[in-house]
Amino acid sequence: MKKVSDLFSRHSRKRILCQSFFLGAIATVGVILNAFSLSLKADAQTPLPIVNNTEIDSYAQAVLAMEPARQNAFEEIKKLIGNGEIPKIVCNDSNSFNGLPKKAQDIAVSYCTRAQKIVADNGLSFDQFNKITLELQNNNMLKRQVYDSLLRLQQTPESR
Repeated sequence: MKKVSDLFSRHSRKRILCQSFFLGAIATVGVILNAFSLSLKADAQTPLPIVNNTEIDSYAQAVLAMEPARQNAFEEIKKLIGNGEIPKIVCNDSNSFNGLPKKAQDIAVSYCTRAQKIVADNGLSFDQFNKITLELQNNNMLKRQVYDSLLRLQQTPESR
């Protein structure tokens, strides 16, 4: 009898894994977007600035670096809350922490602090990170560039 894993080629498993990771990364971007206060105003007359390749790579590196911390914080908070629903946590809104137990609040604050540092360590300001995140929502070309950068950064050296 064949195993389920035998039904998929290595290539298709890798593609599924990459697509799953990309979706997780985009979810992380959504969380981080809420983490920083946004002061952007859309002006229909003014096009958004074009993001260069260095910024795209920095953005992708920040997202990849944040993902394990986000997953870890989520799992720790989930353990503390049990079967209860985890409220939406917005790093720049301390009221969003109010529904959490004290220990879970500490975990959320720690994650938010770490996420802010990761963005800065990857050479982006909070404004740059947020602008890219906003642009991703409506710009399929940028979405593809970030996706390609995420894939490239995740490749092992021997597969490059």
